[in-house]
Amino acid sequence: MRKYETIFIQSPSFDEETVKVNIEKFKGVIENGGATIENVDFWGKRKLAYEIKKVSEGYYTLIHFTSGPELPKELDRIFRITDGILRHIIVKEEA
Repeated sequence: MRKYETIFIQSPSFDEETVKVNIEKFKGVIENGGATIENVDFWGKRKLAYEIKKVSEGYYTLIHFTSGPELPKELDRIFRITDGILRHIIVKEEA
């Protein structure tokens, strides 16, 4: 088992309820993949460093989790096919 963190940015056009539903969706993907979630940190709406698809704000969420090496690939796939995710990254934490 390895430690990972992921941060993703959701579209500012979403309302707070949709943002929370998406966070729960991604938490479910992580937990159903056999991982344990250590921390979920919702940062709220923040200004982006640069525009993405003509959008200058987004809802940021950071999740720390422990899993096997196959889960980040599946999580990446789900981030890519989910509408409204502007950017995402999954990083393996140093031991």
